[in-house]
Amino acid sequence: MRTALLISDLHLSRERPATLALLRRFLRDEATRAEQLYILGDLFDAWIGDDDPEWNDVIGWLAALSRAGTQVLFQHGNRDFLLGQRFVEATGGQLLAEEALVDLPSGPALLMHGDTLCRDDTQYQQARKLLRNSDFISEFLSKPLSERRIIAEDYRKRSGEATSLLADDIMDVNADAVADAFHRHHATTLIHGHTHRAAQHAFELDGKPAVRWVLPEWREERAGYLRSTATGIQSHDFLS
Repeated sequence: MRTALLISDLHLSRERPATLALLRRFLRDEATRAEQLYILGDLFDAWIGDDDPEWNDVIGWLAALSRAGTQVLFQHGNRDFLLGQRFVEATGGQLLAEEALVDLPSGPALLMHGDTLCRDDTQYQQARKLLRNSDFISEFLSKPLSERRIIAEDYRKRSGEATSLLADDIMDVNADAVADAFHRHHATTLIHGHTHRAAQHAFELDGKPAVRWVLPEWREERAGYLRSTATGIQSHDFLS
């Protein structure tokens, strides 16, 4: 039976070695039995450029999975939107569009990281426009790796402080943004991460059934993921 796995928000960091070990086991023991592995953003807590050798071990694990026959597909997250072609080629994977309508074993599904759905977080949306600007990206990538690391660490700190001050409803998706995404792609299933609020939301849209799956963030002892087969989509945990 054809199987696809979907994960997001691993936020890999050398400060969390247990999560790294969990990923290595997941790729070896679980993902090798699937035809596709979709990583919907924020694989890394920070990505400062494809020329950074810090994550060569993870690249090697993903490349091994590709060679074993599992197709690996990536979307950018808000923490690793600088993942580029060099990284993709090194892993043997494929980079998907920011909004990708794909044919899962369970049927068509719209895949997103999910940050663009959080319209009410206007401070983040403004910062996102700046960070995704091509001139800003070119200037950042032209800096030495050591300087980029300092900038990324400062951004992570300030981002965490700002997030802690926001109301819960601002951090979650905006209902109109969700409806707009469904309409743009004529979708009935949406899968995303970013909010760290794992859930299955079933509802009606234009009088028809629709479902929105939210992927969990990974923790050091638990890796949450979705499994898509011909019988449907199920939520699972891969434990340490």
